[in-house]
Amino acid sequence: MKKFVIERRIDGVGRLNDRELSGAAQTSNRALAQLAPKVQWVHSYVTADRTFCIYLAEEESLVHEHARLSGFPATRVFEVLTMIDPTTERRDQLAQVA
Repeated sequence: MKKFVIERRIDGVGRLNDRELSGAAQTSNRALAQLAPKVQWVHSYVTADRTFCIYLAEEESLVHEHARLSGFPATRVFEVLTMIDPTTERRDQLAQVA
């Protein structure tokens, strides 16, 4: 499956309480159940007026279908091509040893 970052513009999302966030997760999970196993929600980061969600999906169109079913906007969708982190610095060194 491909990995996607979905930016959702949702005014005031950062002010939602635990009960409201739980309700949002429930809504998302219901939509995901309709699309399973072709789409999986990994996790989301919540800022003041946006969420940045990490999803696994067979195709980008399924991310948009989840947005339609859940009612949560998919303002922008980006396919993740690779990932780097602090250990990436050593990749080249490890490749030379192998």
